[in-house]
Amino acid sequence: MSLFLLLILVALVLGIIGFTAHGLFYLLVIGAVVLLADLVYAVVRLRHRGRRVVR
Repeated sequence: MSLFLLLILVALVLGIIGFTAHGLFYLLVIGAVVLLADLVYAVVRLRHRGRRVVR
């Protein structure tokens, strides 16, 4: 869970810096890519956890 929150925070910081700083649009793009990767990571973890059989 802490990795998920850390990646969300990194994506937000990169996005804000990329949006506000002139000429650093690539940081906004990197922030969006990190956010998407984090969401995919969360979905994979939730699906994997849901398939576990409890005995």
